[in-house]
Amino acid sequence: MSAPTQAPSAPAAAPHRSRTVRWLLWLAGSLSLALGIIGVVLPGLPTTPFVLLAAACYARASPRLYGWLLGHRWMGPMVRDWETHRSLTRRTKRVAQVSMLVMVGLSAWGFRDRPWALAGLMAAALVGVWVVARIPTRQPPE
Repeated sequence: MSAPTQAPSAPAAAPHRSRTVRWLLWLAGSLSLALGIIGVVLPGLPTTPFVLLAAACYARASPRLYGWLLGHRWMGPMVRDWETHRSLTRRTKRVAQVSMLVMVGLSAWGFRDRPWALAGLMAAALVGVWVVARIPTRQPPE
């Protein structure tokens, strides 16, 4: 596995003065990053919002982890794009929502005999689609 490329310098917030707050931000960022990674394979759990939340937490907790996330091969472009534009293109939102719904549809088949699990899966899917829909949309560059 190759080392991540050097991230362009981005204006990050200064780390919080309190060691306790930095530790809590690190914990929240790490939990968010874990949920984002799990969201890649778990239907209905969105990846992007959790990775962006991790970046925000790491920016105030650890410049080293924040820089690592910015320079990461797969997550870095998402974070840098968000920091530049504070929005997603319509195509990006559509791909995210359709892929979530496809995975939920496939998973729903496995839960067809368990109505409570199916209801929970559908509720999580709706939340995921709603979260992505709430992110501002921008026009792609021409």
